[in-house]
Amino acid sequence: MRSSEKLAVAALAWALTAAALADEPKNTPAQWLERMNHALTTRNYDGTFSHWQGGRVEMLRIIHRVQDGTVSERLASLDGSGREFIRTGANLACYLPDKRTVVVEQRPPRESLVGFPALNEQAASFYDIREVARMRLNRRDTHVITVAPRDEFRYGYRLWLDDSTAMPLKTQLCDAHGHVIEQVVFASLTLSPHIPDSAFKPEVSTEGFQWLRNGPDPQGAVAAAPAWYALRLPPGFRMTVRSAQRLPGAAGPVDHLVFTDGVASVSVFVEQQLRPSAEQGAAAQSATVGSSSTFSTVVDGHRVTAVGEVPPDTVRFIASQVKAQEEPAGLQRH
Repeated sequence: MRSSEKLAVAALAWALTAAALADEPKNTPAQWLERMNHALTTRNYDGTFSHWQGGRVEMLRIIHRVQDGTVSERLASLDGSGREFIRTGANLACYLPDKRTVVVEQRPPRESLVGFPALNEQAASFYDIREVARMRLNRRDTHVITVAPRDEFRYGYRLWLDDSTAMPLKTQLCDAHGHVIEQVVFASLTLSPHIPDSAFKPEVSTEGFQWLRNGPDPQGAVAAAPAWYALRLPPGFRMTVRSAQRLPGAAGPVDHLVFTDGVASVSVFVEQQLRPSAEQGAAAQSATVGSSSTFSTVVDGHRVTAVGEVPPDTVRFIASQVKAQEEPAGLQRH
């Protein structure tokens, strides 16, 4: 075969390959997020990442395993504090060496220790989801997906998703102006078919530590206690959890409410004041630390505190709408 014929055959083969690739179905931005959610919840992985927030950087290690339907996670600080968080199903143990304390509490079984966004169809209607670029990151091809809120009640995200696994290699939480307020970047990430039980044992010695258990009120939160919920909520938010708990240092049972749009979430704690304020809304306090906003006020002699990774106006709005009323029909405590 002459060289000219070889070139023609090679050109034809290249054209056919390019056409075949062009005909391959492509994931939409929303489908990339679905792939990411599926990977995060079903795959075994072990990764080291940097967490930047408020001008401070911390290196952490996350180990995640799904075995026989049970999710296990271990999040450990690799820096000075030595903090570790170990979750098995709904049980979470927080090891705090600097306070010589272990706190044990219950969490939703699917709630990850690393706050990656999880969008469903309902939540997607409140965000504009787009793929804005493709680039290399840590020697891997990635798709850069933006999740921009359609209103002022939530923050947005930028995500760098690995082309082959859809795992988030880098995430940024952004305010309304696009400024980064929190960032997670993986330095290493390994997907493993098997992770041993020993990977979920704390490295810190707990000898002499104080153990605190946060959980449901053992008295069932007295039937006569008022039912707390929000009269109004920002668009897309709904209450997904309402429980009564005994917390260390609290004067009595503390109501815990969780409101979410599927991506952003706000926790509200309602605690009875030892000395109820005579003026509604008195002693209101607000604070912003990194990506977290907090607003606290007094309602009917109870301290109402809302906290979440949302704009300050969102926690203020929700806290101001929390009221004590008769138990709504069909709503039960968890």
